[in-house]
Formats: sequence, structure tokens, C-alpha cells
Amino acid sequence: MSTTGKSKSRITLKHVKYLIKLKELDKYFSDKKLGSFVENGKTFFRLFAPSVLKVMLYTFSSVEDTEGVIYEMIKDENAVWEFSLEGENYGLFYGYRVYHTGDLLTDHVELSIDPYSKAVATYNTYFNPRKSIVLKENDYDWEGDNWIERDWRDFIIYEMHMRDMTAHQSSGVSKPGTYQGLIEKGKPGGIDYIKSLGINTVELLPSQEFGNIESPYEESLHGKYNTWNPYEMNHWGYMTAAFFAPEAYYSINARKLEWNKWYGESAKQINDFKDMVKVFHKEGIAVMMDVVYNHISEYELGNLKQIDKEYYFRLNGKGNFISESHTGNDFKTERPMSRRMIIDSILYWMKEYHIDGFRFDLARLIDWETVEETFRQARMINPNVIFVAEPWGGGYDPMGFSLRGWGSWNDQFRNGIKGENPTKGLGWIFGHWYAHNNYERIKSYVRGTISKDEHGLFQKKEHSVNYLESHDGYTLADFIRIGSGEADPEKIIENIDVHTKLTPIQLKLNKLAALFLFTSQGMIMVHEGQEFARSKVIFPDPKVQDNNKGKMDHNSYEKDNETNYLNYNHIKINKELHDYYKGLITLRNRYDVFRKAGHNEIKFFDVKENSFALGYSIEHEKNIFLIFFNSNPQKEQEFILPEGEWDMLVNSEEAGIESLEKISSKITLKPSTGLVLMKN
Repeated sequence: MSTTGKSKSRITLKHVKYLIKLKELDKYFSDKKLGSFVENGKTFFRLFAPSVLKVMLYTFSSVEDTEGVIYEMIKDENAVWEFSLEGENYGLFYGYRVYHTGDLLTDHVELSIDPYSKAVATYNTYFNPRKSIVLKENDYDWEGDNWIERDWRDFIIYEMHMRDMTAHQSSGVSKPGTYQGLIEKGKPGGIDYIKSLGINTVELLPSQEFGNIESPYEESLHGKYNTWNPYEMNHWGYMTAAFFAPEAYYSINARKLEWNKWYGESAKQINDFKDMVKVFHKEGIAVMMDVVYNHISEYELGNLKQIDKEYYFRLNGKGNFISESHTGNDFKTERPMSRRMIIDSILYWMKEYHIDGFRFDLARLIDWETVEETFRQARMINPNVIFVAEPWGGGYDPMGFSLRGWGSWNDQFRNGIKGENPTKGLGWIFGHWYAHNNYERIKSYVRGTISKDEHGLFQKKEHSVNYLESHDGYTLADFIRIGSGEADPEKIIENIDVHTKLTPIQLKLNKLAALFLFTSQGMIMVHEGQEFARSKVIFPDPKVQDNNKGKMDHNSYEKDNETNYLNYNHIKINKELHDYYKGLITLRNRYDVFRKAGHNEIKFFDVKENSFALGYSIEHEKNIFLIFFNSNPQKEQEFILPEGEWDMLVNSEEAGIESLEKISSKITLKPSTGLVLMKN
């Protein structure tokens, strides 16, 4: 249907007026301390909300109380609503009922948590009802702990999920799936296992309080009709509910999340999280957090959407949420007090929890001023703090982050080396070129994908986070199982142990990929279980209507079950690959040539008639290495060696720092193999 010019004009004017109204909100800013806190014998409550008519504070002596004591809050000239109670009311539960135009005529307004809550209690049911807690802080004994001081080039990051690491019974821990279980000593799973690999940094998937429960499956509730998630759960945590509070579920010693029960009311999760960080630091392992500031939980009632939608979110001309994040709402990070909240949150986790760095989810949705100011203020506290962007969301710009001093996930490295799709987009390890990849592009990955090379992305090689697997998508091993043609993604797997065992070609390709990863310049990231060819096979839960049970999973965000849990028994099944990873990590940690060699210290061999063969010498501070690859699946490749005798440290079977054999003159690589030689 066509629209008349007159109606177009009316709509445009309405939209313009609405956008002007939203723009006027930018004038508000306050330096006041926000949230709840105790000072001079009083308990203060402060909430920033410029678009609302009235705010009522509700306090509860017990987490199960429903009525509460009600107080009307007072608004100052900078839109901060405030109320104070006599006494130090530590442990008091509270929330806000926020009234907008039209709400004064309704019977019910949702209770909202304080956005600055340092701890929250959650009732485990749909839409995650919560209460904030007045918290006493700064009484934890850190025993002299501080941040890990580490050159970015030295980072070997292990991306891991809190529950995945110990929830499987094979982990052997007494408190599976918890902060405390993760740091139990002398167990197959958890911190001792991470340390045994030689990993120096862990990156926790979202551990800020998040929406664990989504909507009822195939039912409608609060305008949400769930057609996609029969598990009704959110396992990965990319639905943040409270930017300052640690996830309470990870303090509960329970095999599964217990419905219709309160979690977090004791605030035990705070000290549990600090204990975890302290123990990791004692082992020399840095702790990073995956944080989500581009949106908030879509499966909540009583959060910033109810507090002040107009201020905190990007809206279209009709007042509806913009969702470039594809999560239902995009946080308006460019608002002065939204920016302040993000900065306050980052600094709080650094100061209060000694967090060493952060990976920012869908970071391109965060405005550049917030990107720059957050990093600037964080470095004032810890000059070595590591900031890593997932450099997409509202565009794609790893170079933009690099220009601002950030690191970024290098998805170009990932896609170039393994491919983007295991059925129709294979990469270099399979003897294919994915997208614009070619021989020169592969060479650029070796050097750190820096901007001086064609299609380079980064100002410095340490800004490149090189990886082949993350929480999202197929595991590397499943990608290879499918890409090799030896596994059908639509086939039901009857015996997971038999399926997990790598075939000879799968083992070769996993090793080839790992060798390229660990010998390339830049930061390194591996995902939990990558080192033993973990497969995500959908657990056959009889209570769930999932038509894909028994198949390999490429999007396991909703499964708090054995689909995601690490089965440590599978290490034995693929022990050769596990030991190969350990050897490569040892090699990289021992010789800084793989981390700190300059662009001109890497010299490539001229290879004829085999574009999938790659060889180069690398020299740094008296250490000289030769690295060779042959990703051609059909033909062998001979390399003539420089004069002298060489120690072979890595071949197609083993990797490490001990000489496997002496070699000189020349070497022949079989298909889909690589090796490392060191000058004797």
C-alpha cells in the first residue's frame, strides 16, 4: 500500500520529536556513588533514572518476603533517586519499583534489581525474579595477591566455562560445577589439569550474574514465545543481569539448577569467586572474564529495561528496541551514565576481584569513546591489563580496536586455517583456500596478521588473538571429523567413546592445525577440551524434546548437561593429541622466538609447485628454528635445509623440547604434516 506525502510528513515529524527527546537525556550525568552502601551509620540507596516519574524502594528482611517495607525516593537535579535508612543494614534485601507514564494507573509494576548490585538473590523460575542485597565489602583477605604482570605476547589463553570444567563425574571433584570445585587440588579436572597443560591464562565464559532460565518451551509468557529452546536454559551466560555481581549458581553444590528455589541469598558467591582467583594467581595463572555490555538479559523482568528503557537502550523512531546484537536489545553505551556504568563495572572487577583482563562480547556495538575511555581508566589501575574484543556486532573492525590498543579475536586466522564451514567452506589444513585466503595470506598469519602485510588487521602482532576453536560453533575436532568426510553431522552417534577416537587422518589434521597455531606470532587461545579432540555430542536427556539428540552440536549455548561438560576419560582415548598440545605449549613457553620474533626475523623458503607447502626460518636472540608445513593432502614435499645439523623437536608424532633426532641436508614431509627443527 502506498503512503501519502502528508502521512509521511506526520510520521517523520513524530519520529524527529521522539529522537530529540531521547537526545535531551544525554545532558544528565552524576558523579555520585550509586547502588547501595553504608556510610556514617546510614544505609544509602541511589538509582540513576532520568525518564521516570516516581521510584519506590522496597526492603525485605528475608529473601522470601513478598510485601516489603516501602519508601518513596527523592530525585536530585541530575536524575539520581535517593533514600537512606538509619543503621548499617548489611544483608538487607531490596529492589525498586519504577513508575513511568501510564504505570501510575496499573495494579502492578515489576520489582527491579539495583543495576549496581554487588550481589543478588535469584528465584529459579521463568524470567529470573531477583532481589538486590546490601553488601559489606573490602573485608576479604587476599594474602598479598595482586594482578599477574604479563607481556601480551606471552599469553596462552584457555577459554573455559565454569561448570564445564568440573561438572562431569570424571573430574573427580567434590563440588562439581562450582568456583570451589574448580580449584580443588589433586583431582583429574580443574586447576591441576589446567596447570598441567602449561596454560598461563584462563578466560571465564560470562560469570557475571545472568539469566539462567529462558521462556517455557512452546508456550507464551510475557510476550515471549519459545520455539527454539526445549531446554529452557541458558548455559553460556550471554544474558547478563547484573554487571557487578558474580553468578550465584556457580557457588551451589548441586548437580543441576534447582527450580523454584532461591540462589545467592547468602552472597557466598563473592568470596568463592575471590578464592578461585587467588588460587589461580598462586599458580601463576591469570584470570580473564568474558563480559557482555552490548546488551542485557532478554529473559528478565525487573532490570534496566523496566528502570529506564529510553535512557539505557538504542531505540528506533517508534520506541522499540534496536537489536543488532540479535539478542532483543542493544545497550546505549554512548549515553554518559551508560558509559560510566561500564567503566565502573570493569574497574570494580579489577579492584575487588583482581581480574587481569577482559574479553568483550560483540564489542563493535560499544561506541568508540567508551572503548577508549574504559581502556584508559583500566590501565591507570593496572598498566598490563589485557583487553580483547570480539570485533564484530555493529560492523567488523579489528583494525579499529588495534588502533586503540586493544587485542581482538582473529577470525580471519581461524577461517583461513581450518575453514568457515565443514561441509562447504574448508581451509588450509584440508588443502583448500577459504574465501580470499592464499599463500601470502597464510604467511601473514605466521607473522601476526599485522597491517604491513596484505589484508593485515593489527598494528602489533600481540593484538591478534589466534584461535581455531571457541565456545561457538563446532569444536575443532568435530569440524575436522565432518570436513574429512569421515563423520556425518546428521548421523546419530551410538557410541561416543568410539566416535571420539580420532582416525589417522583426523589426528594428522588436528596436529597440523595445532602446530600452525602455536608457532604463529600473536596471542594464543584454545577452547576447553580442544587439546584432546573433544566432541560435543548432544546428550540424550529423556526429559527434553530435542530432535537432534545424539548428533554433533554446533550451538550448545542452552545445554547444562554432558553435551558441554568435559569428560576427562576422553583424554586417554586421544592421549597422543593431548600430549602433542602439551609439547607445543612447552615449546612455545620455553622459546620466545615463537612469541617475540620481529617481522624481518621470519624468512620464508621459496617453494615450487606446491602452494600448500610452507617453510620458514625464524631467528631471535641466538635461537634459530626452521618450521615446515605440508597441508597438501595428495603429495609429499621436500625441503632443502640450510647448512649444519638440526635437532628435530616436533614431527608428525611428537612435540616438545627434547631432540627426537638429528637431521641435516634435507627433509621430506608427508601429506598433512609439519615439523620444527632447532639449530644444534
